[in-house]
Amino acid sequence: MVTIIVFNLTGCEEKAVSQEVFGKLAARPKISGQIFEVAPPLIIQELGRSLEVYQPQVSIVSPQPEEVLPDNKVKVRFQVKDLPIFKNSQLNLGPYLNVILDNQPYIAVYDVNQPLTLLDLAPGTHTLRVFASRPWHESFKNVGAYAQIKFHIFTKTEDNTPDLSLPLLTYNRPQGSYSAEPILLDFYLTNAPLPILAKNNPEDPMADWRIRCTINGETFVLDRWQSVYLKGFKPGKNWVKLEFLDHQGNPVINAFNSTTRTITYDPDSKDTLAQIFRGELPLEQVRGIVDPQYTAKIPQPEPTPTVTSTPEPKPEPVKSPVPIPSTQEIQTTVPQEESTSQQPVESQLKKPIEQVTPSPTPSLKPPTPEKTPTVVPQEESTSQQPLESQLKKPIEPFTPSPTPSTAPQPPQEIKPPTPEKTPAIVPE
Repeated sequence: MVTIIVFNLTGCEEKAVSQEVFGKLAARPKISGQIFEVAPPLIIQELGRSLEVYQPQVSIVSPQPEEVLPDNKVKVRFQVKDLPIFKNSQLNLGPYLNVILDNQPYIAVYDVNQPLTLLDLAPGTHTLRVFASRPWHESFKNVGAYAQIKFHIFTKTEDNTPDLSLPLLTYNRPQGSYSAEPILLDFYLTNAPLPILAKNNPEDPMADWRIRCTINGETFVLDRWQSVYLKGFKPGKNWVKLEFLDHQGNPVINAFNSTTRTITYDPDSKDTLAQIFRGELPLEQVRGIVDPQYTAKIPQPEPTPTVTSTPEPKPEPVKSPVPIPSTQEIQTTVPQEESTSQQPVESQLKKPIEQVTPSPTPSLKPPTPEKTPTVVPQEESTSQQPLESQLKKPIEPFTPSPTPSTAPQPPQEIKPPTPEKTPAIVPE
């Protein structure tokens, strides 16, 4: 990145402007001792591209240049064009105005619609400087991004009065507290000639200027107007000093051209900007600090899969086998005479079989055989011949078994009665 500076002084506003041109520089990994230069964090580079479209134009509306005010309370109003000034409500960062009264630490302004009130100002002359700044405190360096006026409280004095014919150095960063490296080194220059003019004006003591930086006693020199990102700070207190030098390396004596600040580096603490520098916040979440219309997409937590335990199979109940009754438990049923109502056979079959408990059989004496009466069949129609043939068979006499206990006979098969009437057998 190469920066060239153009000076322009317009009337009573004492407005110095500059122009910034970007290019490639040779890598300078080591600056001095423990301090070394590194590239800006990748997320800062990406966010910076979103702001390259802006060329902020900053002006001070009140107080007026060289105005003498009758009160030590001053309300300052600003006007900004071509840059949204706002603060992201979630991250508390955004493009802002860096306001410096005399050479005091800066005041950040995020709302130009409200005046900035300065209280208890000392009587005399004061210089107010303001420039547009990116959310991570790097200053805009385009033409019109800087404004400066001088006003007086009660009366004019020689205090806080820079010489407008000389280059002016405005210290920006580092200052305050930091929780992460790299730490930004940034400043603003006005009334400094272009480095390229040094070849055409070798006798100009300001043509080949330098910025001398001292950090914790270690010194290095910068020959360009560019924001620098540094590492190597020690935890705790650190001090930084910036000076404007001429071509021979001598300090250029002017108000504010030599400024010293102390900073605190605490790597154990965490602030929003430190989280951005460490890459702990994704780009989608922090893009709202450069775009006021952007709505951050809140990452939704992935649903935790529910582990469903497979239920153990329950053993199916084993059906007990239906006991088959023994032949002893089945009572022989004799078909009864059909009723005139002709009830279906199924209703007879559905009657439960009564279990017969066998009683001890007494010893039997063989009975005396009786004469079996002779069955004389009656004449039937030709359609009943099968039954007649069955009736002509002689009936064998009953011969008792010699064994006292009679073996149970299998149950007779119950046949459904035939619809026709069976002729009754009448013994003689």
